[in-house]
Amino acid sequence: MKVIATNKKAARDYEIFDKFEAGLVLTGTEVKSLRAGRANISDAFVRIEGGEAFVFNMHIPEYKHGNLFNHDPVRKRKLLLHKRELDKINGAVTRKHYTCIPLRLYFKGGWAKLEIALAKGRRQYDKRMQIKKREVERQIRKALKR
Repeated sequence: MKVIATNKKAARDYEIFDKFEAGLVLTGTEVKSLRAGRANISDAFVRIEGGEAFVFNMHIPEYKHGNLFNHDPVRKRKLLLHKRELDKINGAVTRKHYTCIPLRLYFKGGWAKLEIALAKGRRQYDKRMQIKKREVERQIRKALKR
């Protein structure tokens, strides 16, 4: 499995509940650009429209050796998910006010995959409490080593 991009802000800004693996519908130049290891998913989000999932704001730069058929870098891209996964995501987003965000973009068996997650946004004080908790755990481990 070759990881192309990770969303480092996701773990800090969101509390992650459930993860899914989705395939991507891409054009040829997008795949070539991804194989070169170029993509950005930090500002991306997933939305369900008309019973299909799409990822928005995922930036895949134009392929360097592409011609006039090169792709648009930030177009919306369709995600390939099972019906029950779509229903679960749609239900959580509408009823529980969750957000669906991408976590990782990678190649698995030659296919481009996107790991998405149902998450809930953290408030500023939640982020501070998480940092404080991590510091206390680090100090405890340090004390136990002595």
